[in-house]
Amino acid sequence: MARIAGVFGRVEPRATARAYLLGLLSGTERKNCWQLAEHAGHARPGPMQRLLRTARWDVAEVRDEVRRYVLDHLGTGDGVLVVDEIGFLKKGRGSAGVQRQYTGTAGRIENSQVGVFLAYASGRGRALIDRRLYLPEHTWCQDAERRRKAGVPDDIVFATKPRLALQMIVAALDAGVSTSWVTGDEAYGQDPGLRAGLEAREVGYVLAVSCATKVRINQGRTAIRADEAADRLPASAWHRQSAGPGAKGPRYYDWAWVHIGTGDHRHLLIRRNPTTSELAFYLCWSPQIVPLSELVRVAGTRWCIEECFQAAKGQVGLDHYQVRNWTAWHRHVTLAMLALAFLAIAVQDARPTRPADPNRPARSRELVDLTIPEIRRLIGALFSPVMSLRALLH
Repeated sequence: MARIAGVFGRVEPRATARAYLLGLLSGTERKNCWQLAEHAGHARPGPMQRLLRTARWDVAEVRDEVRRYVLDHLGTGDGVLVVDEIGFLKKGRGSAGVQRQYTGTAGRIENSQVGVFLAYASGRGRALIDRRLYLPEHTWCQDAERRRKAGVPDDIVFATKPRLALQMIVAALDAGVSTSWVTGDEAYGQDPGLRAGLEAREVGYVLAVSCATKVRINQGRTAIRADEAADRLPASAWHRQSAGPGAKGPRYYDWAWVHIGTGDHRHLLIRRNPTTSELAFYLCWSPQIVPLSELVRVAGTRWCIEECFQAAKGQVGLDHYQVRNWTAWHRHVTLAMLALAFLAIAVQDARPTRPADPNRPARSRELVDLTIPEIRRLIGALFSPVMSLRALLH
């Protein structure tokens, strides 16, 4: 709270924001205004609702502080920016940006809002650092009355999801985020504007694309589909490497890369599942020549944002809001991002110090790494102790 206290000009919204954050970090089942108010000891949800709707404070400043907070504690030279979107299932037509659209949350077309998010991931941890609410062009951007009722600012114009992603990346770079890489799924890899924007800022990318994507091989002389390029590769072109640690240990895949275009900085990266032989494809560009292992590392980092979404929804109520207004959505989501960043940094701070030798065998009496759910449960218990401190810490 000390990092964002100056955003609030009055003590009342500042105290409510602190109670809101503690509620997000608590074990409260549903983190909407009613239950957060109950957790804070309020008789009614009015203070929580005013915090999100009408209280005077700049949510963009809090967002910028979340970004600085994450970089101060989790920033390293190997950091990667990851873009992705998440759907929020809603009822009715009043919520800002809502319409029937495809969302991966449901796996089908549903009435929903879609938020585009930017995450920062490094060897120290990962957290969400920016967000944009997608505003559909025809059903929202061109409907002045609907915009007015939902409180959409007049300066908000239509932008595709990749364009929103590029806006967040540029804002992060302008704010001093030091990174060499951006990664994302097909929705972003297929957009030439996003790729061109990253190249203009000399930021490398490893972006997923479909098997039908056309690439140019033989020094740019031959156009070919990505899956056809994979079929032509000899067995010697494949290398088994880990895409990073998973829940069951290292995630090993077979990888191959093909020079595309006329220079040495563009590649088609191909991933093959050793068990099913399923293929995945990535367009890659970097300002300097890099080894295959570096492209594999960046491609494997994309899953970090899925872990962020899971933790944000399951631990700090990212999708538990019951608000319709544009401002209220951004305020709730930003406070949830701050709560998630706090947990991610607490996990890093609590990590036991171990020798650097990766081949050193583990010992049964060593402390294990705490996880975000365990840290959140401990924080909730510390603020509402039901047992002795000694027993709790044990």
